[in-house]
Amino acid sequence: MEPPVRLINWKLAADAAARLGSAGPKLNTADREDVVADLRRHADASVAHVHRITGLEAARDLRDSQVLIVDRASWARANTHSFEALLDPALRRLGEKKGSRLSEPTVALSGVLTGAEMGAVLAFLSSKVLGQYDPFSGLLRPAASGGGRLMLVAPNIVEVERELGVEPADFRLWVCLHEQTHRVQFAAAPWLRDHLRDQISRLAEGLVETTDGLGERLMDVAREALGTRDAAGEERTSRSGDGRRQEGSPGLLAVLKDPGDQAVLSHLTAVMSLLEGHANVVMDAVDASIVPTVRTIRQRFNRRGENRSALEKWVRRLLGLDAKMRQYADGQKFVQRVVDRVGMERFNVIWERPEHLPTERELHHPDEWIGRMGLAPAPAR
Repeated sequence: MEPPVRLINWKLAADAAARLGSAGPKLNTADREDVVADLRRHADASVAHVHRITGLEAARDLRDSQVLIVDRASWARANTHSFEALLDPALRRLGEKKGSRLSEPTVALSGVLTGAEMGAVLAFLSSKVLGQYDPFSGLLRPAASGGGRLMLVAPNIVEVERELGVEPADFRLWVCLHEQTHRVQFAAAPWLRDHLRDQISRLAEGLVETTDGLGERLMDVAREALGTRDAAGEERTSRSGDGRRQEGSPGLLAVLKDPGDQAVLSHLTAVMSLLEGHANVVMDAVDASIVPTVRTIRQRFNRRGENRSALEKWVRRLLGLDAKMRQYADGQKFVQRVVDRVGMERFNVIWERPEHLPTERELHHPDEWIGRMGLAPAPAR
């Protein structure tokens, strides 16, 4: 098999992210150990709550994946591995089609430039992400890695809980509820990882016809698919009549001309919105009996996004992160509407097969998805 064209220097990306990023709050050894142990306890405890709220039996057994408590540099390094796994098929395709026409100096220069760019992006994100379930971690080395992995970024969680002035134990459990929900989603739909990877590969291969800006475009594809939860609050946006966004960066839509590629991007947008929206609904289902200060956490966390610096707002706009948060808010509206109408048990048919996933239009018109699934309203209680 033709080796992939090395248009992205993955090691450089990981090294640059570690070099450019800050370490986060200063903690002594004993405090670091306490934080790690506490996050692990809350990660374990949150699974039972996710099971009770979602009713998904997959929450009973999550042994196919790992829970890792990581620092910022480790999170960035792990994501370079996942990006590499996701983009490998597209780069192999490029090697088959154009490898002989790409000179070694061109490939080497592209690898350096794109690796440095990816490193800068990951350095920024590594200080914002609270947690991430990565279903693609085992793709490069399945025998060694097993299934996916849940990463909790300890310094960011500590930094945000201090900034908000909230109870650490409550905030950590609240964050873990969201991230463990993602882990349960992929356990409940074991076909979902391969389905997403196939869609991402199709989208990435649609961009290999030109090498101009290829690395940046491929990175956009992977970033779209690796939806990570940062420390932003929920935001809203206006929409046109067909439900498409009217605000935010056009992103990949600006370069995707083929209708088939646009359809794949639309599908990925809907799926990622569903996954984040579902996790938000689970978070919002907890009450003071589970997280005593949950109301305070929600209020302060949602207000936090209003107080960013001008520089951070610019970077977030450049990366399309605010548009992503609005997208996820729409996913939450979809899930909540369906659950309110038919109940969580009937909603869970969404995890049974790819055909049950909502389209982007259905995401904004949930009653159409309910009708397509033939779901009757839940009986009154």
